[in-house]
Amino acid sequence: MSTIQPVILTARHDVLLGFYTQLFGAEEIFRVPAEGPVFYLGLRIGDTDLGLVAKANPGTGAPRILLSIGVDDVHETLARVEALGGSVSSGPNDMPWGQRVAHIQDPDGNAVNLTQPTPAG
Repeated sequence: MSTIQPVILTARHDVLLGFYTQLFGAEEIFRVPAEGPVFYLGLRIGDTDLGLVAKANPGTGAPRILLSIGVDDVHETLARVEALGGSVSSGPNDMPWGQRVAHIQDPDGNAVNLTQPTPAG
């Protein structure tokens, strides 16, 4: 388990589980309770854990946290976002600090950055 773990509050576990599984290859590693309606889903993406917590009305205010997820190919990943229920905000753009970055939102509107290292030029 990660020392610091991002957790998303959602009324739509199934939608977010599908989004993070299909876009980033997330694997379900933990579920509470083990049977019946889920309260908590623990996911692993690469070497990082992400939690999804059931909340009937999680609110729609501006997010105060941003997930940044490293991917092998920003362009390829970006091309799949909308088909999985997310939306593209901007990018991809090559940044001066050596990353290609695109900004998306998951199906619940949570901000996510897609990043990959850019080749040294």
